[in-house]
Amino acid sequence: MVDDLKKFHAIMDITRRPAITFVRGEGDWLFDACGNRYLDFIQGWAVNSLGHAPEVLVSAVSRQVAKLVNCSPAYFNESALALADQLVANSCFDRVFFCNSGAEANEGAIKLARKWGTRHRDGAYEIITFDHGFHGRTLATMSASGKPNWQELFEPKVPGFYKVPLNDLGAVQAARTPKTVAVMLEPIQGEAGVLPADDAFLRELRAYTRKENLLLIVDEIQTGMGRTGRLFAHEYADIEPDIMTLGKGMGGGVPLAALLCREEIACFEYGDQGGTFNGNSLMTAAGLAVLEEVMKPGFLDQVNTQGSYLRQELEKMATRHDSGPVRGRGLLLAMDLKKPVGAEVVEKALERHLLLNSPRLHTLRFMPALNVTRAAIDQMVDTLSAILAELL
Repeated sequence: MVDDLKKFHAIMDITRRPAITFVRGEGDWLFDACGNRYLDFIQGWAVNSLGHAPEVLVSAVSRQVAKLVNCSPAYFNESALALADQLVANSCFDRVFFCNSGAEANEGAIKLARKWGTRHRDGAYEIITFDHGFHGRTLATMSASGKPNWQELFEPKVPGFYKVPLNDLGAVQAARTPKTVAVMLEPIQGEAGVLPADDAFLRELRAYTRKENLLLIVDEIQTGMGRTGRLFAHEYADIEPDIMTLGKGMGGGVPLAALLCREEIACFEYGDQGGTFNGNSLMTAAGLAVLEEVMKPGFLDQVNTQGSYLRQELEKMATRHDSGPVRGRGLLLAMDLKKPVGAEVVEKALERHLLLNSPRLHTLRFMPALNVTRAAIDQMVDTLSAILAELL
């Protein structure tokens, strides 16, 4: 067994990983080096929006890699132009900056807000964020995040971020100072255990930020690109933010993210922002294929249909095992277990070749492919129900 574990030693040890090597994926399934098949309800943390190795993504990447991979961000390329046009056409935003990860997109949003504050708000730079929020793992995005166990990590962090409780407009108002330039939040706090911002709160927050000339930044890294049953989660509240970030499912599995803003917010000057691989032809071709698939007639309807079915089955299970409520929208859902057994559930699920996620000790989070099959949902529910019968 020790010799078997030696092959994993070269990978830096930053998280607990099972001694399994995955070699292939197909739709809802992953296959390991021994030929075992695993039902995947994590999908790379909501990254594989069309499942593993979808034909539309394989074809788009195969075609593009034979044509052009990267001509450097100093030049325009066809794929990036096409994807940017489609994102603008299907949103309230006017400008797009492509990058490689959600953290990089959020870092860009912070920089853009501060640049705008320098130009238009007498140097205002503070950003109000929310308890338990998650915006990434750079120093600035960790500083913006509200994870309790990060408070003393990698100090000193970037100053200028003030945390308030979610869905509390009074707390936002109390935290505002003359130096405040923006409010930044996730429409649904994914890493916190799928905690939604109320639609009414989002509308009130948009009205307040407009009144006070503050920017509203929505982090849709996890909720965007159809995950909640709409292209973007903030559409449920019928609001138009000033800045939005996208990532995760945007590339369908490849590293791709984006920072979007309205025209009057786009104030970067030459040299302010960039990145060696940003907006390269290969990744943006993948993103275009994903967006075109998600925007096909009936696709988002199917996300809502499958999401409703998954919620219904989870609620039945919760009643059966006396666990807590089901939260979320579309195919970003969580179930409160009422007991701190999330890690144990995940471990027992892995033994049964089911991949689940527990972002908090009491919580399970479900992030299947947006085209997950009914059969896959049924199998997951049966397996999980048997585990909960043992534990709860």
